[in-house]
Amino acid sequence: MKDTKLRGLYAITDSKLLADGRLLPYAEAALKGGARLLQYRDKSEDDRRRLREAEALRELCDRHGAQLIINDDAELAARLGVGLHLGQEDGSLSAARALLGRKAIIGATCHARLDLAEQAIREGASYIAFGRFFDSNTKPGAPSATPELLAEARQRFSLPITAIGGVTLDNAPGLIAKGASLIAVVHALFAAESANEVERRAQAFSELFAIN
Repeated sequence: MKDTKLRGLYAITDSKLLADGRLLPYAEAALKGGARLLQYRDKSEDDRRRLREAEALRELCDRHGAQLIINDDAELAARLGVGLHLGQEDGSLSAARALLGRKAIIGATCHARLDLAEQAIREGASYIAFGRFFDSNTKPGAPSATPELLAEARQRFSLPITAIGGVTLDNAPGLIAKGASLIAVVHALFAAESANEVERRAQAFSELFAIN
C-alpha cells in the first residue's frame, strides 16, 4: 500500500453521532471533503447490521479513492478485504497481519508510548497512532500525548503517524507541523447539523495538509 494514501484527514465514525440514518450520508460527505481513511467504529453486537454498514462504507470509499478501516474486528476486515485498526486490548497485530495479508493497512493504538510503537512496527503495523492530545469526547480517560512525542516519533520511525484525541481545526496544524501524517477526527468532523457541514469541515481539515 503506497504511503501517499496514508496522509491527510482520517475520519472515524461514532455510532451515537451518526445514528438515525446519518452514517452513510455523513461518511460520504467526509469522503467528498477529502478524507483519505475512514474508520468504521461500532462496538455493538449486531453483526448483521455491522456487516451491512461496513459493506456500504467500503463502496463509498472505493468510489472516492479512500481506504476503509475496520475498528477492532479482524474477521470483518478480512471478509471485506479492507484495513484494520487495533487498540492495545484488541488482539495480536501479528496475527491480524497473517490473516489480512501483506498489503492490508493495519494501524495500532500506541497511546503516548514510543515502546508500544516499536512493538507495533515489529509486528507489521502500517501506521502508528498516538493520543489523546487534547480533551476528547470519545476517549476522555485515554493517556495524554504531547506534540513533543510526535516530533520524537517522527525522528525515530519512518511509518505514517496518526494523531488522535480532541483534534480540531485550531489545534491540528501544530500536530501536522510536529510530524503527524494523519489527523484522526471524530466530533470536530461529525458533530454537525448537516452533511454539507461535514463536507465543509472535511475540506478545511484536508486543506491543512496542502499548507504543511
